Amino acid sequence: MPRGRFREPRGQALVALCLLRHYVAGQAVPDLPTSGSPVVSPGNVLANVGELAATNALEPVGVAPGGRTPSRSWWRETASGVVPVLPALVVLGTFVYGPAVLVVAMSFFHWNLAGFSQSQFAGLSHYRALLNPVSGFVPSLGVTAYYVGVMVPATVVMALLLAMLLRDSTKRVRGLSFFRAVVFLPYVTPSIATAVIWVFIFDPQFGLANAALRLVHLPAVGWLSSTHWALPAVMIDSMWKQVGFSVVLFLAGLSRIPTELMEAARLDGVGPTAIFRRIVLPYLSPVTLAVVMLTTIASMQTFGSIYAMTGGQGGGGGGPIGSTTTTAVYLYKVAFVDFHYGFGATVAVALFVLILGLILVQRRVGERRTFYR
Repeated sequence: MPRGRFREPRGQALVALCLLRHYVAGQAVPDLPTSGSPVVSPGNVLANVGELAATNALEPVGVAPGGRTPSRSWWRETASGVVPVLPALVVLGTFVYGPAVLVVAMSFFHWNLAGFSQSQFAGLSHYRALLNPVSGFVPSLGVTAYYVGVMVPATVVMALLLAMLLRDSTKRVRGLSFFRAVVFLPYVTPSIATAVIWVFIFDPQFGLANAALRLVHLPAVGWLSSTHWALPAVMIDSMWKQVGFSVVLFLAGLSRIPTELMEAARLDGVGPTAIFRRIVLPYLSPVTLAVVMLTTIASMQTFGSIYAMTGGQGGGGGGPIGSTTTTAVYLYKVAFVDFHYGFGATVAVALFVLILGLILVQRRVGERRTFYR
């Protein structure tokens, strides 16, 4: 091992680790280059690190003398850590990271299904076209912002209310696990199946939604055929489907609030509103931040419900006059209806960047107001 290799703090830490491994393994510890006793104990290891390293008296365990090539034990240790995760790495590389890299590469080409050899290089022209109002990308951002701006707070509030209702009813209602399963069931139901149910509910003539409006003497609404009501109708379906998972997260967060703290507050005369504001919300802040970020991601990627409920005969999605054309729906239309694969890949990259940026902002802002016990 070259002289002076471990003079820096990181090197000294490595030497200390190797020395301790020698000591624990019962191997002979190298003699100190001083006139003292050659016996080294854990108490004076760090005091002699620099002197041992400077005289090349120590070689790391598992490395050949002189630090030239790794020994067989090092290769065995490395293989024992790599082999178990190799199948997962292969699957992720094949179905996640590989396609992601391909999509980024496709965004710079007028893509042909025959491959790169038959595709024409486009440079940054696709990215410049995103900002063109004629392309439809900018209007889809407005629809997506409206959708996310309503879905996220509505889902968080609804999930928190249901979670507190289920928690407070634990001792008063029998079979509460059944109701929890009912709340969670829509989350594991396929989006197309739930969308078909809501299409019948929003039927303008025979649907339950308009029947309820007639009972209270309100005019019927053309839910899925109206540019004003199509997106709210999709939001109702999406909220009904996604709220169950958020309820489970909030129930887990509520179970971690100390009951002694709640009882002490009640004995001191603290009202329910103050308990909720001063105790429940701070303890739920990490869960709330997680629910907000997960709901944001799911909302910006929503496609199945919109396509099934407002796809229309043409299959392009987007509802009446593009009123439900979110960025995810616009991506589908460009890539798989108009067959502009290169520009569709560009929209996918832009959507990923938008989601990543929004999540980073939410995390940075949310962690400042998050209470970790």
